[in-house]
Amino acid sequence: MDDLRKRIAKLKKERNALILVHNYCLPEVQEIADHIGDSLGLSILASKADNDVIVFCGVSFMGESAKILNPEKTVLMPEKEALCPMASMCDLRALAKYRATHPGTAIVGYVNSTADTKCEMDLCCTSSNAVKAVASLKEERVLFVPDQNLGSYTSSKLPEKDIILWDGYCPTHHAMTPQMVSDLKEKYPKSVVLAHPECRPPVLEMADYVGSTEGMFTMVRESSAKEFIVFTEEGMRYRLEKENSEKKFHFPYGAICPMMKMTTLRSVLRSLENMDHEIVLSKEIIEKASIPLQRMIGIK
Repeated sequence: MDDLRKRIAKLKKERNALILVHNYCLPEVQEIADHIGDSLGLSILASKADNDVIVFCGVSFMGESAKILNPEKTVLMPEKEALCPMASMCDLRALAKYRATHPGTAIVGYVNSTADTKCEMDLCCTSSNAVKAVASLKEERVLFVPDQNLGSYTSSKLPEKDIILWDGYCPTHHAMTPQMVSDLKEKYPKSVVLAHPECRPPVLEMADYVGSTEGMFTMVRESSAKEFIVFTEEGMRYRLEKENSEKKFHFPYGAICPMMKMTTLRSVLRSLENMDHEIVLSKEIIEKASIPLQRMIGIK
């Protein structure tokens, strides 16, 4: 393991590379990151990076977003098969058809979507700014894609908007149930319950706090509570425990995204050695998809 880290560090310097790692990745991958964060934070960092190479450890839409936001840079995905299941639940043809048949409806897309579908979006958002994103639109009627759960949560905060939900979801979060919340609360009665808005509405209703992964870190850091039940992907455990050693964290059984766990130190090393799995997008897609992404970053 130490040898892999040393070789990665050496190549990172030689390639003038920046390593961005999502909160759900393996602990050993988080350890080599220049920055760890959620989709919004990492997107902003990617847009401002002046390195020659960006290595994005996460799933495919993240690498695509980095390329769209900073097209002159070489963006590498260590695992090209690390695809987001939710992103695949919304395709360009279906979205284009909806736009053509529903004039006057704004399309807001979760950043967890493919590069080509972003070309049909008016605005992108993340779990941390979805409510602000939809609220910023002048249109009253909004199609929210692809996550029905984040869309439902956003709708609950903006009753003045008519939000249409796409039939998509994150399999990891969607599998979490109210019974899981009840069971964990019974087992750890002094715990504060945190939930990611990709969870289904009945789970969110039982939570003490609903927010993005970075929002959870802030909440835990500022809370006087010593024990937390966390309804999101278990990759969060490593950083939560590292940054809050005096606190305890409990996750629902099976809260694992296989795609987020695909990236390893060996795949990062291979990617840097061979410049493997570069994100390549057409100029047309970059130009069109950059509009909703830049609007997302500009939301205050």
